[in-house]
Amino acid sequence: MSTFADRVISFNKNLHFKGRLPSGIKVMNPFKENPGILPVVEKFYKCFYNDNQKRHLIVGINPGRFGAGSTGIPFSDTKRLSEFCDIQVEDMKTHELSSVFVYEVIKAYGGVKKFYSDFYITSVCPLGFTRVTENDKAVNYNYYDTKQLQAAVHNFIIENLYKQIEIGVSTDICFVMGMGMNAKYLLKLNAEKKFFKKIVPLEHPRYIMQYRLKKLNEYVKKYIRNLRTVDL
Repeated sequence: MSTFADRVISFNKNLHFKGRLPSGIKVMNPFKENPGILPVVEKFYKCFYNDNQKRHLIVGINPGRFGAGSTGIPFSDTKRLSEFCDIQVEDMKTHELSSVFVYEVIKAYGGVKKFYSDFYITSVCPLGFTRVTENDKAVNYNYYDTKQLQAAVHNFIIENLYKQIEIGVSTDICFVMGMGMNAKYLLKLNAEKKFFKKIVPLEHPRYIMQYRLKKLNEYVKKYIRNLRTVDL
């Protein structure tokens, strides 16, 4: 019988966007582009998800270049994986602000084993995007940044939300990171598709780290209060 870990690993291995993206936008798929990522992903999920326990979803926007775009694990840069999970990512060093906040929440919740036994972090759109600036620099791009991109990935998002629910998550409550466009999109989509009974929006970690850093501890406590409302 497959485990939660087996199903997540299989989901990641089979992620593939087949649609047409707007001009100048590229999809970012670390599972296809970097052969060193899958061993890291397998080690992580086999360590923390090798069972059939139900988890609650926490969903971000879409992977960024220095978090899941480099490690394959949502909101986990190489520094956090090494420090908290004892997982080394060879030939790569990344630091992501969002990851810093998420692991503060994980510490406050009781540590990685406790947190990951109760929650599964993913994104509304499981693959990330980049666009090239005038200086030929690749920068992160969110699925909702233009109506054209949002329309291009709409069916892809729906398909993969269904697939991730089937991995083995509870559908009574879902937590969404991002009080603005991300929450607005998922709330509207959920009203149509009935993925979850309730969606709880929370401030996005990057917003907290960039604009509310002095109140970091307050936001950590807010996350913990909300996460502890679920029936585990």
